[in-house]
Amino acid sequence: MRILPKHLLQAWVERLRVDHRVVAPRESHGQYIFDEITSADELVLDYHSSVLPPKKYFLPPREDLFTFNAKTMEMSPVIEEIQPTVIMALHTCDLHAIQLLDRIQGTGHVDQHYQARRRKTTLVSIECMEPCMAQAFCKSLGTLSVPEQFDVHLTDLGDRYAVDVGSDAGEALIRGMGFFWKPSDADYDRFNEVMAGKWPNFDYRLDCDVTDLPNLLGASHDSALWDEIGERCLSCGQCTKVCPTCYCFDVVDEIDLKLEKGKRVRVWDSCLLEKFAVVAGGHDFRNSRANRLRHRFMRKGKYQLEAYGLLGCVGCGRCALSCPAHITPIATLNTLNERRQASPGESA
Repeated sequence: MRILPKHLLQAWVERLRVDHRVVAPRESHGQYIFDEITSADELVLDYHSSVLPPKKYFLPPREDLFTFNAKTMEMSPVIEEIQPTVIMALHTCDLHAIQLLDRIQGTGHVDQHYQARRRKTTLVSIECMEPCMAQAFCKSLGTLSVPEQFDVHLTDLGDRYAVDVGSDAGEALIRGMGFFWKPSDADYDRFNEVMAGKWPNFDYRLDCDVTDLPNLLGASHDSALWDEIGERCLSCGQCTKVCPTCYCFDVVDEIDLKLEKGKRVRVWDSCLLEKFAVVAGGHDFRNSRANRLRHRFMRKGKYQLEAYGLLGCVGCGRCALSCPAHITPIATLNTLNERRQASPGESA
């Protein structure tokens, strides 16, 4: 651990900007967004949550994959020039989300575009001292603390930050800098005091243990609740757009008016949209809003854990905040658990 005095934070950020693109939360129209900053003055560390998660820097909402000539059948891959990037002030829930994306995008058919961006990016996270919104349930999902894999992590000690380094990439961000010093016994005492004091600020929001979520969802596959909340769902896909772990995409070809030159583009997609599961021949194997909602919850609390060993939800609360129909993970999961307890052995 190192110590960074708060009055030197901006100097450190400005030094990083010399040879890195620095991305950080900044205020925009009363909300917070991750964006490239042109001055350390724009950096906001005590933000409640960002509208979109920082995954957009690894999985852009839209990206060109290759160009083609429809007449000559020539194709040329689009190789993006990637600048070394530092993303500042990530909450620990977003760190857990990126850990899952790293595992998914690095398994099986590896996504080279994701990997190229990820290799060029170093993450500087910050400890959350109080809930960022009413719908957050990170403590229930075990994402309130930094995961095992991290680069640099900051903890606010009042007039200084405790700086933990967890990787070689993180060490490179502070090596040779004169802004950091070794901690004293008083710094360690203050760190332990701060960490002990944060936990009472967070409540367990789920009525079941996180380890029971796969069993709960499996037992609730045929629950009437899916039809009930399906009646309210607008199939707008807003929940998936703000989710830090969603990665579904569509691929479209765009061609000029002469039908000669074009490009293949990857764009974000959503499993909640009406036509998402339509296949050749017109069959739709998730043709109701209830089925699509159930699939989303199953993926977050069961399927991805079974496939990758990590839950697909990190409890950030963005989906609940953005849903115009007020469908929330906390209410949905707690209702399923309540019905299971009321009728054990039957579908919730």
